[in-house]
Amino acid sequence: QVQLVESGGGLVQAGGSLRLSCTASARTFSRYAMGWFRQAPGKERDFVAAIRVNIGRSYYGDAVKGRFTISRDNAKNTVYLQMNSLKPEDTAVYYCAAGDAVRIATMIREYDYWGQGTQVTVSS
Repeated sequence: QVQLVESGGGLVQAGGSLRLSCTASARTFSRYAMGWFRQAPGKERDFVAAIRVNIGRSYYGDAVKGRFTISRDNAKNTVYLQMNSLKPEDTAVYYCAAGDAVRIATMIREYDYWGQGTQVTVSS
């Protein structure tokens, strides 16, 4: 069982930045692909970004490309989501996810473990 704990959410003005962190309990953190998803009120959970075991491979949703950056520090069992140029439409609960055998990194069903989420609110 892997426990994921997100942090770093909060209230920010449009154009500002936040960095989300997700720390995993797994001793073998480096074997997991890690993803970030978000869910706005009344909407489905959407893919934001993912990073594979091979640190060189990362993926982004169209809405965040060029503004968000995912990274991981395997020594700290932590994955990060740097969010720049935030927009009001980025407002959502952001969830961290871990998957042991992720084939399609953008798909929710590929991930085995989920955090509780952290709220990000962007004011206009």
